[in-house]
Amino acid sequence: MLEKVKYLILKGLGLGLTLVLVQSCISNKRITYLQNLPGNVEIGLDEYIPYAEVDYKYVLQPFDIVSIDFASSNEDLIKAFEYQGSRSMRGGGGGGGGASDIFYFTGYSIDQEGYIELPQLGKILIGGMVEEEAQNKVQAAINEFFKEEVFVKLRIGGIRFTALGEFSNSGTQIILKNRATIFDALAIAGESNILAKKNKLFIIRQYDKGTKIHQINLNDRQILASPYYFIQPNDILYLEPMKIRQFGNADNLTSSLGLIISVTSSVFLIIALVTGNL
Repeated sequence: MLEKVKYLILKGLGLGLTLVLVQSCISNKRITYLQNLPGNVEIGLDEYIPYAEVDYKYVLQPFDIVSIDFASSNEDLIKAFEYQGSRSMRGGGGGGGGASDIFYFTGYSIDQEGYIELPQLGKILIGGMVEEEAQNKVQAAINEFFKEEVFVKLRIGGIRFTALGEFSNSGTQIILKNRATIFDALAIAGESNILAKKNKLFIIRQYDKGTKIHQINLNDRQILASPYYFIQPNDILYLEPMKIRQFGNADNLTSSLGLIISVTSSVFLIIALVTGNL
């Protein structure tokens, strides 16, 4: 009877080890970026890939932050329209990303009704406009106020996005660029975990009429021609984990094997105690 119990225990452990080995072997096709997937037109190296035509332009929304710069031959006029020291503070800004949000302190925040408040000019409604329209609106307001020529440059204060799920650096991030790709976002949020479903990256994107959820495949080289290749302000990126994550707390094959070995050793110890071999 005891020999039969030992046999069943060892058989169960062997089956468990086999299952872990099978589940832990992740195909390179599931974790490699930019592949020519079957069924798609092959994209070769050094081949030009046209950007997708996108009709939609980002619309400024409440709580967005815009950067507004002024230029004039009269330096005193420029100082009258900016927060104290804002230009010098932004002077050290770069094109990367991270937790430092200089525009939070130097930019103009759009309130819940869509207004920004500028020194001398007061409140100006720019919510619901694209960048170019908002810039023209501020330019028209300043032209009415001063006879001297003052040039206005308005842009969104960096591209803010949120990374959730299988990223090494999840949370809200900022890219200090006018345009950024999905791979810029991945690099800043931390390359996705090996156990992430790279074929199912969800992009939650805000539009002027509401929110949409889009899904892209990071394994597919066709993403370079996708309308979602470039991220937009306030995008939320979510990567799901593979099912392999449910096997204990193992993040890779090594830790899974360690778990099996530990359990096996414990079982053999119990058998030895029961049979009186210790």
